[in-house]
Amino acid sequence: MSPFKGQTGLKRIFNAARYSLDGLRAAYIGEAAFRQLVLLNVLMVPLAFWLDVSRAERAVLIAVCLLSLIVELFNSAVEAAIDRISLERHPLSKNAKDMGSAAQLVTLTMIALVWGVVLL
Repeated sequence: MSPFKGQTGLKRIFNAARYSLDGLRAAYIGEAAFRQLVLLNVLMVPLAFWLDVSRAERAVLIAVCLLSLIVELFNSAVEAAIDRISLERHPLSKNAKDMGSAAQLVTLTMIALVWGVVLL
């Protein structure tokens, strides 16, 4: 076992939950895009419950919205790691950041398509 690994058992679960909440807090405080997506979710998730759609359709509408938050967390993590390594401009750093941004663009496009298909 790695000497860098933490606790095991219940202690590990509590630590993991705390680290996850720390990550959500850091994303909300430090990332404007994450805050914008939280606002989008605050509007769209309740709307999914208000709409007259099947339970499966409602689940898909909510899932694609939450997926945008997940992708933004990964995108922000990649950007933070790249910035931690170096702030100098490098083609590989640009590619990594652009790919994270592209992943979010694909997710937002998927939200629009899924909501469009379900509602139209």
